[in-house]
Amino acid sequence: MRRVGFYIALMVSAALALGGCGFGDVRSPLPEFLRAKAPEPPALEPAPDIKRMLREKLDSVFTAASQPSNVLVSEPRPNLRAPGWTACVKAEVVSVTGKPLGTQTYRVEISGGVIADRRQIEPEDTCATESYEPI
Repeated sequence: MRRVGFYIALMVSAALALGGCGFGDVRSPLPEFLRAKAPEPPALEPAPDIKRMLREKLDSVFTAASQPSNVLVSEPRPNLRAPGWTACVKAEVVSVTGKPLGTQTYRVEISGGVIADRRQIEPEDTCATESYEPI
């Protein structure tokens, strides 16, 4: 009987010791010296040369059929939602039928030195307040 009690006490103490391992994260109520260290934010890659990227691959933002002209680009800014950079690009484009559509503005996301994504601007985008330069 003593032997069974010893094994039960051993298992309970092992369970308590191992169960406490998961509670030492950054947001735990433990003292600072018992918490895990906060992870370092990823290093920001150098600012891309967006003008060169657009001169080489303008079709990654505008289709060739839209015949983009008067292409302007803003200064790249660090992306707040993901690693990488964002910039605003606008140009005068035409429809498939050749009818002028006016100026279209896109927000492009740059990751790893390439344009990873583009989307039309939304009201919460800051593209309206950006300063633009021709490519």
